[in-house]
Amino acid sequence: MARYFTRTDYVPGSLSEIWHDFYSGCYVGSSHFIWIVYDTLINKIARPIGMFFHLIDATDPHTKQRLEQIKAKGEEPGLKVIGVGYGRTGTFSLTVALEELGYPTLHTQHLYEYASIMDMWAQRVFMPSIQQNKILKGNPDFDTIANAGFQATTDLPMALYFEEILERYPDCKFILTTRESSEIWFRSWDAMTSMIKQPAAVGSFLSVPHVIKLGYYMRWLFSTVSQDAKFLTAPFPLPGQNKERSIKSYETHNRRVRQIIPPQNLLEYNVKQGYAPLCQFLDVPKDQCPTQPFPKSNSARSVKVQAISSILFTLTVTIFVICMIFRKITGSNVLPWLRRHRTLLSRKEKLKLSTKNMDLNDHVHNPSASTSSFIHRLRQRISPPQSPTTVTVATVPVTRVCRKNVY
Repeated sequence: MARYFTRTDYVPGSLSEIWHDFYSGCYVGSSHFIWIVYDTLINKIARPIGMFFHLIDATDPHTKQRLEQIKAKGEEPGLKVIGVGYGRTGTFSLTVALEELGYPTLHTQHLYEYASIMDMWAQRVFMPSIQQNKILKGNPDFDTIANAGFQATTDLPMALYFEEILERYPDCKFILTTRESSEIWFRSWDAMTSMIKQPAAVGSFLSVPHVIKLGYYMRWLFSTVSQDAKFLTAPFPLPGQNKERSIKSYETHNRRVRQIIPPQNLLEYNVKQGYAPLCQFLDVPKDQCPTQPFPKSNSARSVKVQAISSILFTLTVTIFVICMIFRKITGSNVLPWLRRHRTLLSRKEKLKLSTKNMDLNDHVHNPSASTSSFIHRLRQRISPPQSPTTVTVATVPVTRVCRKNVY
């Protein structure tokens, strides 16, 4: 979905760029909620019913389409290109570029949309780390990703498994995306992580299944990048990133990639370089290499808008649905109903207060009557019923005694 907002020729810092980031952030942020509703209605309700009555195939239609495209090229399912750069190094822009070049690519931003892949990561990597309170790499099954029709991946967590992927797919090519400096990378990384914590906290509180699993990933990711296990068990919203540890992790990762991946299989790349180095590395003929500007997406400003809009859009839709149900049940809108009932409560309070004032006035102006009435009620509560004659005889002296005491 976000790819529709990737190509921009705006001047950096211009109003057009700011508006583009705001609009794309709102669109992507709201699309997460829309997808959750769609997935619940289609994949969780309609699809199982259709499969039960043998009306539809069990294979996801998007997965089926990707596999058919691979088969049409005369290839077998498998991973061919892996983006091994840390997040916030242009990984989403690289994702869109690889899609343009014909590689179905999975980016972590859309990881939750594929239940089998997300469950694999949660069961084999994230949950064991959280349960043991240790930073573990686990044992992910890369064939689960390949069998879903993806030939390329970008961003974490896949970026951390370059050694295992190289062993499993020896002909795979690796792209190490980097920033101008470690300081620039951390500023972007810190801004992103500080914003995505809030939607995760809200989703976990509301027990949204997809967001809960993303919460597991977030705990594991923050712990891995910062090399600090406290994130595995800390309550949401998670603590901030440690700058020194994060930069050290980023630099150590990049250094190990350069050491382990054979030079002919590795491209160290900055997305500002455009399509030319990418096409040359992937053996794309010059006449098939795109000439349009390189995709630009997921700026720091856009990510902030995504995080805020995902919460606001969800709350707005939820409140709207509640109001519609309320109107259906009561026949009235919420605000008029509240105003009407607040007026009624106010009248009841005023009536109760005036009744108390009347009782107080009666006691002041006619103390003997009010006192005798009070004693009479007290006798009725603590004494058994008596005959009328007995009550009359007993009441007279009590009344006189009260008068004496009052006057």
